[in-house]
Order: sequence, then structure tokens, then C-alpha cells
Amino acid sequence: MNTRHTAADVAPAVRAELVRLRDSIDNIDAAVVYMLAERFKCTQQVGHLKAAHQLPPADPAREAAQIARLRRLAEDAKLDPSFAEKLLNFIIAEVIRHHERIAEDATVTTDAPGE
Repeated sequence: MNTRHTAADVAPAVRAELVRLRDSIDNIDAAVVYMLAERFKCTQQVGHLKAAHQLPPADPAREAAQIARLRRLAEDAKLDPSFAEKLLNFIIAEVIRHHERIAEDATVTTDAPGE
């Protein structure tokens, strides 16, 4: 029979190891958030550049190349490539949404009557 233990039943050494591992996870999560923020700062700049030059918000060839690249990186890192692809697809969708908004804002600003 498999019995479950409560937190109070766990040996202090096990609790300490859980805390250590969870602290590491929390640090990694923070790093991921800050890295994503930096990535989005760059993609915002790309969106403004695209809008200024009337380029489309999406670049399917670039996206496909990035997905293939990320899948290779995931395999090298022993991370499920399908998970990595899903994550990148989610990020790409958000980037495209930002680029579309930037392009719309640029069009509204350009179409606004001059003073």
C-alpha cells in the first residue's frame, strides 16, 4: 500500500532539499521572465521598424526557421522539442499581435490630419 506523507511527516533533510530545489526553480522562473521581457523589447523594436517600412507583421519563413532552430536546441538540451515548439508558437503569436497593433497605431498616426 502506498501511503502519502504530510509536510510534517517529512524528514528535515528532505524538507531542506525541497526548499533548496524550489529556490532554484524560483530563480530560474525569474530569469525566464526577465529574458522574455528583453526578448519582447527587441520584438517591439522590430515591430516599429516593420511598421515604418510597411512590412507585414508576420514573417512565416523566419518563424519556420526559428521553430526548426528551437527544436534542434531543445533536442540538444534534452528538452521535449514539441514542448519547445508550442512555447515558441505561443510567443510568436504574441509578437505578431504586438506587431499588428504597432502597425495599426502607425497607420492611425500617419492618417491623422496635420496641424
